[in-house]
Amino acid sequence: MNKKKRFVGVGLAVLSSVILAACSSTASNTKVYSYVYSNDPDSLDYVVANRATTSDVTGNLIDGLLENDKYGNLIPSLAEDWTVSKDGLTYTYKLRKDAKWYTSDGEEYAEVKAQDFVTGLKHAADGKSEALYLVQNSIKGLDAYIKGETKDFSTVGVKALDDYTVQYTLNKPESYWNSKTTSGILFPINADFLASQGNSFGSAKPSSILYNGPYILKSLTAKSSIEYKKNENYWDKENVPIEDVKLSYYDGSDQESLVRNFSDGAYTLARVFPNSSNYASVKKKYANNITYSQQGGTSFFYVFNVNRQSYNHTSKKDDKQKSDTKAAILNKDFRQAVGFAFDRKAYAAQTNGEDGASMVLRNLAVPPTFVQIRDRNFGDVVKEKLASYGQEWSDVKLEDAQDGLYNAEKAKTEFAKAKEALQAQGVNFPIHLDLPVSQSDKAGIQQASSFKQSVESALGKDNVVVDLQQMSEDDFNNTGYFANSAAQKDYDLSTSGWTPDYQDPSTYLDVFDPTNGGLLQAIGIEPGQNQDVVSALGLNDYKALNDDANKETSDTSVRYEKYANSQAWLTDSGLTLPSISNGANPLVQKSVPFTRAYSWIGSKGTATNYKYMQLQDDVLTSKDYEKAFKTWMKEKESSNEKAQKELEKHVK
Repeated sequence: MNKKKRFVGVGLAVLSSVILAACSSTASNTKVYSYVYSNDPDSLDYVVANRATTSDVTGNLIDGLLENDKYGNLIPSLAEDWTVSKDGLTYTYKLRKDAKWYTSDGEEYAEVKAQDFVTGLKHAADGKSEALYLVQNSIKGLDAYIKGETKDFSTVGVKALDDYTVQYTLNKPESYWNSKTTSGILFPINADFLASQGNSFGSAKPSSILYNGPYILKSLTAKSSIEYKKNENYWDKENVPIEDVKLSYYDGSDQESLVRNFSDGAYTLARVFPNSSNYASVKKKYANNITYSQQGGTSFFYVFNVNRQSYNHTSKKDDKQKSDTKAAILNKDFRQAVGFAFDRKAYAAQTNGEDGASMVLRNLAVPPTFVQIRDRNFGDVVKEKLASYGQEWSDVKLEDAQDGLYNAEKAKTEFAKAKEALQAQGVNFPIHLDLPVSQSDKAGIQQASSFKQSVESALGKDNVVVDLQQMSEDDFNNTGYFANSAAQKDYDLSTSGWTPDYQDPSTYLDVFDPTNGGLLQAIGIEPGQNQDVVSALGLNDYKALNDDANKETSDTSVRYEKYANSQAWLTDSGLTLPSISNGANPLVQKSVPFTRAYSWIGSKGTATNYKYMQLQDDVLTSKDYEKAFKTWMKEKESSNEKAQKELEKHVK
């Protein structure tokens, strides 16, 4: 089963996750949002496809049961109200009666009804959705249906009790269940329209889906443009101040074009690049306007391909070099050495500049503040657990926005251990690591070059050589993001990322489960296969830790502490080398700060979601941004606390 999304693409996807939006507006038009996008969606089937390229678009077009407000709280959307049984197993949602389906021409098609959610989930199961991992073991009877143990979908725990009441029955309590409702796999589909479209449902054209959300997709032209138009019949149109969203394709080759078009009034915001040739003039012109966005929930990291099979893009000269590289990658000390040799601050400075380099850094797969364990951050508990794995972890810093892992001396120490073991196996040095990069992605090339420099400098070119494989954007995507099997992953080392699907550490950590992990293919392993490699890596031990944590459903503090054990194992394994988050990038903008929906979870609170967002005529000043940020943080704390207390009212 292919499970990709919250799997974030690499290269330009790092850029798109923080800036997104296209062209042809005026400086004073607060009804039009214009900017750029960098990756075309290959599908609009929001239930089956699970890539960010799809949800970035369809999150604006389709509503689910709940959505996020500007403080990250879950609030009613298609569901006006909801209840959960005292045993935590049954969730019942009452739908609003004014929500309608519309065609791409804006014509009313039908009411949104409870049966649409049943149809949506059945379509996900029948279509082998890339997001099945989110719900397959959660919803009663769904796993059996997917495996073919029953062909009767009525045995699955999703029911339309009447036209406006939908109910889900779970296998076990999930305190985070509601956060899953903002993901596409739990969105509704009209059965009649689905049948009329057949295999064409969700193809990459506006007419292939129906719309019940704030926007209708007006046009989608590959490597050219995407345009949304406000749905004037939308049930909540008062909260959609932006009427047009116009996105132009951007391949990353002309960094200066972003701020140039912003200055000309064509773009609503612009990512600025402190290392670009025009930055001095940009800084002079916008000295009081450059702001840094918040760090987001997406974690980016390098991953090792531990079982590489494809060599269409390589600098290796013979099979001996291939086998030597594989042997090295399977050695934990080698992986750790590369991780400690990675100067993350220098890497981030390639796009954020020296002043903002630290702001975007992330040292764990799970953000250290993602959940609280009693009165402590998740990352603080991980640090304690990690210390037991070895002296090399005794003084690391795991908080966001600091380079807490780079240490050239530790890199040399770990490499010496690896080299001794590998030479005993007959491995020759240097080890050559193929690292793909898009030749049009200027920022990506700069970052890859920085990685190469720091690793080779710390470990020595006579020991490790990072071979940058520059290629077309299509070839680059095909080596990793769009490769549909482990065998097609064509690299030794590559950038990857994961965006959380729900509010629980498992959303980041289950992705490397050897039986069904959503990022297993990224490290060269097919779920449930390659047992020799799985055993060599100790991934079954990792699975045992995750399974133990997942069994705890009553005490979230105990559950989270057990997941801290999993994160410590993953960090020590060196299979992932954390680097940066999304967000925390320098911008100039005409957005009113902190008006859009906010969440690290799902598709309803991302930077590519435009409902609620407000624009202003003047360029935002850094002073006004900081003032708004302080106010928002204070309001957020109060709002989150209130929302948490009100949860009790829903238990019946």
